[in-house]
Amino acid sequence: MLSQVRIVGAGLIGTSIALALTARGVSVELIDSNERAAALANDLAQGKKLDAPEIVVLAVPTEVIPLVIEPEFLLNPNSTFMDVGSIKTEPIVHIKNSSLPLSRFVPTHPMAGREVGGAHSARADLFTTRSWIITPTSECSAESEEIVRELIALVGASAVVLPAEEHDRAVAAISHLPQITSTLLAHSLESVPAEWLDLAGAGLRDTTRIAASDPKLWSEIIYSNRDQIVELVQGMHHELGELLENLESKTSIASFIEKGRFERSRIPGKHGGKAREYTYLPIVIDDKPGQLAAIFNECAAIAVNVEDLNIEHSPGQQSALITLALSSHDADSLSNHLSAIGWNVHPILK
Repeated sequence: MLSQVRIVGAGLIGTSIALALTARGVSVELIDSNERAAALANDLAQGKKLDAPEIVVLAVPTEVIPLVIEPEFLLNPNSTFMDVGSIKTEPIVHIKNSSLPLSRFVPTHPMAGREVGGAHSARADLFTTRSWIITPTSECSAESEEIVRELIALVGASAVVLPAEEHDRAVAAISHLPQITSTLLAHSLESVPAEWLDLAGAGLRDTTRIAASDPKLWSEIIYSNRDQIVELVQGMHHELGELLENLESKTSIASFIEKGRFERSRIPGKHGGKAREYTYLPIVIDDKPGQLAAIFNECAAIAVNVEDLNIEHSPGQQSALITLALSSHDADSLSNHLSAIGWNVHPILK
């Protein structure tokens, strides 16, 4: 049973790992070149000085690994080491050039994060139900891989094995390109007047959410995986060029939108399952405290599960539109229940 884990790097991922492990009874210690970050992370996770950690987690940018690996291996010669970076081929090269045997190193990447970083943003449930990719080399020992799998299970994630090269191609498509496109869309707002932005709905907020990410972190990620990213960006550039050439054709525009609809439908739903088709229940609420809480209390009272929600509210407006995403059965039940007790419920949207 895993009992002690040392974490190098007190940022979002490192501190979230620590919080999740502490909740499962594992002792943790966090260190960081930023003493304030380390102090906060250790206070949050009840960190303590450890003498024999089974695992050392390298929760630092990939480019920092060569700076920390030698002193950490000297200090913890009997530990298994793992990293949690977004690129997997580069850390392996760094370890090959170090004193740490490849048999004791497991490259990993948790598929979880937030657009805000730092220990203050850490969450104990950050990895719950998420995939956690491991890319063990042929030299990696079964013992090292097993202990890393134990850590992954303890924080609530599911281990997925991929070759390092395939991992880097995959994350370029599903993680790095979305970051680039979100940031590019945010760039386009530079000339948009502030009063127009006041009119923005959930679409703009949703698609630019990750544009708020840490520039230093993402410059390192994109640079490290540039060989995999370049072809994807070129492909997007080509499709955007085709759209520009065909803006006079409604048929071409419809095909462009339809292709996006189809490809999006391939994204799995919650917990990696089949994407679900939800029914949407619009409710007009007053702009005053307690309205959302009251609705969710009614949901709990009749055992209705809300999968997602959207709120539209313009400045100065005395009411707001909340749209709940539910199963068809739950939408019917909630619509009938709320209507009967006086809520302003509108017809269900399929």
